[in-house]
Amino acid sequence: MPDTTPRTPPLQPGAFPSTTARAGLTGFPSPAENYAERTLDLNERLVKHPAATFFMRVEGHSMQAHSIHHDDILVVDRSVTACFGHIVIALVDGEVVVKRLEQRHGRTFLCSGHPDHAPIPVNERSLQIWGVVRSVIHELPI
Repeated sequence: MPDTTPRTPPLQPGAFPSTTARAGLTGFPSPAENYAERTLDLNERLVKHPAATFFMRVEGHSMQAHSIHHDDILVVDRSVTACFGHIVIALVDGEVVVKRLEQRHGRTFLCSGHPDHAPIPVNERSLQIWGVVRSVIHELPI
């Protein structure tokens, strides 16, 4: 008797189906539905300005309130002008930091969102902003 089990095309390394998923959606789409032979290029997806982009690995836990965790990889774009609310990579008094650029009571601060780390007043320090964090690559524990 021949095997009549439905077969799905094998996924090639980097290939992905051209379907989208929404949070809260129930059920499971057919793996063969909307299958397209294409690869997922993270550079194409995450890097908007290749000549002005660099990657950086995070050390520490001060940015967890902003969903940036120890060992995450940041995609940093030097071509974006930093605005209040952006997460930035900055050189502060010779130390590279990842902080959120904020304005409070008319003054500019670099903030971590962690109660153990006081906001850094920008006007009182030697500061150079290296770039704006465009994406965070975060691995889930398995």
